[in-house]
Formats: sequence, structure tokens, C-alpha cells
Amino acid sequence: MSSDDGSSRKRSGSALCLGPRKKAASSNPLVLHGRHFGRTVFALCNYPSLLTSGILRLEELQDSPIEDFPADIRREHRVFMELIDSYPNLLDRLTSGEEEDIIHVGELLGKGASGARGDNTKTLKCAVLEWLLPRGQAVIPPLSRNIKSDRGFNHEVTGALLCPAGLDWSNAETKESLKSGETAVRGDQWPMFIYAGYDYDPEDPWKGLLKSEILISGFKHVFTSPSSVDKEPKATRSGNAYLHGMKSVTKGSIAYIATQVRFSLSSSSVFSRTDMITDSENFYLSILDLLEDPDESQEVTNLMTWWTRRIFPNSSSSQRSISANSALSKIRAKHAAALQERVTAGS
Repeated sequence: MSSDDGSSRKRSGSALCLGPRKKAASSNPLVLHGRHFGRTVFALCNYPSLLTSGILRLEELQDSPIEDFPADIRREHRVFMELIDSYPNLLDRLTSGEEEDIIHVGELLGKGASGARGDNTKTLKCAVLEWLLPRGQAVIPPLSRNIKSDRGFNHEVTGALLCPAGLDWSNAETKESLKSGETAVRGDQWPMFIYAGYDYDPEDPWKGLLKSEILISGFKHVFTSPSSVDKEPKATRSGNAYLHGMKSVTKGSIAYIATQVRFSLSSSSVFSRTDMITDSENFYLSILDLLEDPDESQEVTNLMTWWTRRIFPNSSSSQRSISANSALSKIRAKHAAALQERVTAGS
């Protein structure tokens, strides 16, 4: 690629932020892929910028390793490479085309991602009301299914779920401060609803993190079908997971569902990354930061295994522990011993 080509493909801000809102078509393969990629890998991309910057960076990496780039650029490149690897012949298509072709591909992917996000925002707004309390219990006072102004910290139930971990919603001063906006809640102040049983242990902040039933319900609603929320976990033929061959939960999908559920509980009516009240982008990125942190790899591995077993139990058998003294455990042990004996003999 010539220097003229490079200069014409200038980067405008980070690619990992939302581009212009566009309506999504449903038949183009790139649009369909964008829907799934946004839900499972990275939700807040400006896809034309992601692709243009990624192609340029491939040239730069011939002279400098990716480790020399800032953290935000390294993440952007990881997302770019995941996108390239997830769609057949996409890299060849991008490198052999003109800049207009790259922009067009990016726009189609972006249409899919934004369309999926909008669809999920719309359906979860109503669906989440069924998951606020155990079945059979009524939300008092009732919440509107179509108007969100009475949600967020304006309602006892949604306020308790959105209350930042570490704050006491039952404290009248805390409650009033959150309701009035005097206490501003940043996206990286995680709410109680992401904890199992809505119970936060300050001495063990990993305990129950991202394991709440409301998150499980939200995930099933989006990925395995709304009807699967109250049934055995199974990806139906019409579900997004089945349609895209998804057999395990991804880090991006957990962050996506947590962000969608958080927004559905809030009083905000329009999802926007620039909305400083919900601070959705910061929340989403803070969850991803944790899940991608190498220092937390053991906890994250355990979490991902837990999620996959809950959502896709039939595809995670290889990750299940084997019962001690079972026939299978003895077969595995015998195989391991024989393998070790061959290794020893060979050395």
C-alpha cells in the first residue's frame, strides 16, 4: 500500500466506539455477522474505522510488535483480528478492494451490530419486568412496560438492583442521594444485580460476581430464545446461538448482557454511549477490562466454565469434572499411566 493510500485512510478517533446509528437489513451475510459479532465480541464498534485502522496497522506491525502500542490500540487490534478470523476471506476482500469497499463492508457490519443492539434493548425493556422478583410476587407499585421514567432509582425494586455494590439502598439518605442524582454513579461502580443473590461481599468481591439469575435470564432471552428463560437451557433452532453455531459463552457476550440488563432497569429511554447518567460505555468496558485481565485469568476461566454449563450444558461435557472412583476416571487414569510409561521408555 502506498503512502498516498495510507494518508487517505486517516483514523478518526477510536474504532471501539459507536458510529452513526443506522437501520439494519436482515438478509446480507455481513449484516447478519455484525449482529452476532456485536453481541459476542465487541458491542461498541465504529466498524468502518475498525477495518480501515486495522488494515493500516497490519503494515505498521511489520516494523513494530503489537506490544509497543498503547493498551487501547492493542484491544482494538484484538477485536479487528477476531473479526477477520470469524468471517471467511474477509481479509482478502479488504486488502484487495478500494477504500470505498472497506467502508461499505464496515457499514454493513455496523448495521447488523446496531440493529441487534436496538432489537435487544426494545425486547428486554418489557421482558426484564418478569425477572425482578420471584415468580408469583408482584412489583409494588407496578412498573410500566413501555415507559421507563418510573424505573432506575425512582422505584424501590429497580433502585435496589441498580444500587452500587458497597452502598446501602436501605439507608434513607443513600436512597435519596441516588434518586436525586446528588450521588452520581459511574459505569465502573457495578450494581448489585450482577451478583448472585444480589449479595456483595466486600471481603471477596469475586464471590457471586456476574452469576445472578437476572443475567442468566437476559442471556437466554437474547441468545437461546425468550421462551427458553423458564425452561431447560437449550438453544432452539430459531435462537441466535443456534443460528451462529455458538456453543460456549464469550466474555463479550457477558458484558453485553450485563449492559443491556442494566440499561433496561434504568430510567433512561434511549441507549447512547454519550449518556453520562447511565454511563453504559464505561460500564461495558469495565466489565470487559476485568474479564480480559491476565491477572484474573483463573477466576475468569472458572466464571466462563460456569456460564457455559448454565447456558450450553450439552456442549460443555469436556469441562465437567469426573467423579472420583468412577469407571471413566479409572479409564482416564489408565490411559495417562500408559502414556507416561511410553514417554519414560522413550527417554
